[in-house]
Amino acid sequence: MTFVELADTLVDDFDVIDLLHTLASRSVELLDASAAGIMLADQRGGLQVMASSTEEARLLELYELQNDEGPCLDCFRSGRPVAQDGLPAMRSSWPAFTERLQELGFNSAQALPLRLRSNTIGALNIFRTSPGPLTEADLRLGQAMADVATIGLMQERAITARELLAEQLQTALNSRIVLEQAKGVLAERTGLPVDQVFQMMRAYARNGGLRLSEVAAQVTDGSISDVLLRPNRGMRSEDPRVH
Repeated sequence: MTFVELADTLVDDFDVIDLLHTLASRSVELLDASAAGIMLADQRGGLQVMASSTEEARLLELYELQNDEGPCLDCFRSGRPVAQDGLPAMRSSWPAFTERLQELGFNSAQALPLRLRSNTIGALNIFRTSPGPLTEADLRLGQAMADVATIGLMQERAITARELLAEQLQTALNSRIVLEQAKGVLAERTGLPVDQVFQMMRAYARNGGLRLSEVAAQVTDGSISDVLLRPNRGMRSEDPRVH
């Protein structure tokens, strides 16, 4: 079912942000993982945090980028899965990252490439509260899901349209910035955790046939925040928008 859900993105004008959050959430559900996150390369080739299953995972990925250290960066640069056998090996390879990892409640991290042939466009981060890497079976499943998602990202107008892909990923990055702003606005207004308000926005978008970026923009300008404060009312199919 997960592969069908990921493959459903192989249509024109699919929602990149929703695809990435689907990959992150399914990775946690199907693998022996506590959290997951995804980084994609922007137009300049630098990595950007695009999706996270929890706020802790997002903060850890941002720390990884800020300190230029961690499995996701090594994975993206090499185009290969990256993992260490335990905490001593992790501390040797990524001392600052591993310290922050444990501060946020995790004890292992590894990364799987988002790649097609020799073209690597990002990486999937897997975080676990248990020490040690994924099993071989989970590793194969995780890589298979990452591969399907990569095809979904790259299929638009064929792989040769590299400029189009870069533009699409840049648009997704811009949408992500608006989404983070909306999460903060809604969390402040409701007093709810950031993860919970994001799920409210995502459910509202899916129920109304909207893009997450559309919902985020409407949250920040106040046009649908009142509905989202009352999710049972706001997610009725006969009332997809509030103007």
